[in-house]
Amino acid sequence: MNINGSMTVQSGNGAASLYDRITHLYDLTFKFNGYARSMKRYLRRIAPLTLPDDARILDAGCGTGLLTLSLLRVIDRPARITAVDLSSQSLVKAQQAVRETATAWPHVLDFTRANVLSLPFADESFDLIMTSGALEYVPLSDGFRELARVLRPGGHMLHLPVKPSPASRLLELLFRFKTHSPREVDQHTRRHFHIIERYRFPPLHPIGWTKIAVLARKK
Repeated sequence: MNINGSMTVQSGNGAASLYDRITHLYDLTFKFNGYARSMKRYLRRIAPLTLPDDARILDAGCGTGLLTLSLLRVIDRPARITAVDLSSQSLVKAQQAVRETATAWPHVLDFTRANVLSLPFADESFDLIMTSGALEYVPLSDGFRELARVLRPGGHMLHLPVKPSPASRLLELLFRFKTHSPREVDQHTRRHFHIIERYRFPPLHPIGWTKIAVLARKK
């Protein structure tokens, strides 16, 4: 497995500075709260999605690598996976996490510092896009428009929005983001995508407190 990194694309902002400061704590939280296990189960559930050989996959807002690692453990065929985030410290942690796994995956990984509103990729570059915890920091219409731009027609998007709840209100204060109602998420998703399913994680799963999964296909 090849791992490449680029840390010079785009300047930081308030959210990036916050995550640069709390990267270690944020990473420890996700290592022990069970989110990764929930994600791995769900990705196995949708694994039958047809991806071409050498598929190009984008993890938009990868943080410390939770989704990236979960995906690596599920996909069997070689793929080219690009993980982007605005927090340089989070990207360093994500690369470290991938290197520390002893598995020799047949994939090429690239970690790039980039803004989800201005992705440094050509139109229709990816076959699959995953995003979690990124669109809560940007206007939904702009975020979906940019993700749709870099996804090929017929490609799939997996979006894990934070659903409004008492727990998410606390998270909004801690991490300075804004949750969107399921109705808003569906409305903006449908402008560019056909929604395939809206999955609710089991309530007893840690991820079930705040997350749902919206699987969609680009029109």
